[in-house]
Amino acid sequence: MAANAILKSRMDELGLTQEELAGRMNTALAEITGRPGDVSARTVRNLLNGTSRRPIGRTCVALERVFGWPVEDLAFSAPRTMHHPQEEDPVRRRTFITSATGTAAAAVPLIAQRRTVGMSDVERAAAGMNALVEADDRQGGHSELERAAATGRDGVLELQQRNASERVRRSLYSLAAEYTTIAAWSCIDVRNLDQAQKYLNESATYAGLSQDGPTEMRVWINLSMLAYQRHNRPEALAAAQDAQASCAARRDPFFDSLGRVRVALAYAALGDGRTGLRSLGSAQSTYTKVEERERPRRTAFYGQAELDHLGAIVQFNSGRPAHAEAMAHRALAKIPGSFRRNRALATAQLALAQLHQSDAEQATATAADVFTIMDGDPLPGRMRTLIGDFHRSLFVRASSASYARDWADRMRTEWSRT
Repeated sequence: MAANAILKSRMDELGLTQEELAGRMNTALAEITGRPGDVSARTVRNLLNGTSRRPIGRTCVALERVFGWPVEDLAFSAPRTMHHPQEEDPVRRRTFITSATGTAAAAVPLIAQRRTVGMSDVERAAAGMNALVEADDRQGGHSELERAAATGRDGVLELQQRNASERVRRSLYSLAAEYTTIAAWSCIDVRNLDQAQKYLNESATYAGLSQDGPTEMRVWINLSMLAYQRHNRPEALAAAQDAQASCAARRDPFFDSLGRVRVALAYAALGDGRTGLRSLGSAQSTYTKVEERERPRRTAFYGQAELDHLGAIVQFNSGRPAHAEAMAHRALAKIPGSFRRNRALATAQLALAQLHQSDAEQATATAADVFTIMDGDPLPGRMRTLIGDFHRSLFVRASSASYARDWADRMRTEWSRT
């Protein structure tokens, strides 16, 4: 007596437990016959372990309705009246269903269109999201990325309207949250902060419905970043502390470190450099405990390089430009070339640290590297703000220097790109 591996794989694809499949089959029978079904978890167990190879007619009908496949394709021997011809015969199908269930209500085609969403649908949607993450790594936020993310979210929400197991449904909510967060992040990067707030409010709802710790934490991190960009430092700190206290941070040092460094950034921005540096040290110590494991593609930005980059910002905002320069150099030695936006941001941070040590000429040469790294692409709004800060500080310190005038000419050229 061999187990039915095909049925098991179909159940895994849809994320169904034995109890959930029994419930789905009973719902299908109720839709077809108007009467409650009597399929139990034991029935499903017998279908799985090979005890039942030729199910009765109503069980076959329910299986077909749930999976959208003929029962022969689920490795069962159907009743003689149920064998499906190569070309589906609607009249014959209606005749069988009526005889099997005792009602003409079953005249609805059962396998004409797949009605159930499974994990392969989730994986396809996740692949689309990963492509957007890679685009963001290269170029940063832009309007096309925002629109693509919003379209991805709409597609995932459309899938939610179809039949799905609890596992699949939560995965879809997680993806809806992630797509919406990408749209929000793109708005943060271009400094369309009001629209970013709307997206994150929506994303928080989907993240809660997903009951997925990393997804919920990602929303808190982005809420902290948005508040930081709005110069609402207390709110940035509160959101970062919520991220640090999340279940994802409690379970994995990777997320714990990410939450702690956001707390460090918020404290430094509030003017409490001592606490910010202490939180930074804690983030660095925690990161040494991170184990190599598979994590979502969207978390690939965070590693020792990004920790050093964020650490440079904490050091700079804590009034320690020499330490900020050292950490920026460390970050740039590790940030992958494919993460162009992050390399450009770290380079701009390095230029600011050099400028605040009265090394204006070197700082100007470093800042010019930002344009080279972005390779002609328009600078995202967040990066433009950072470069604008450098520009103003440079002309306070060295407005008459020839390199400052050359910088101003380059700045006008790059700033005009759309």
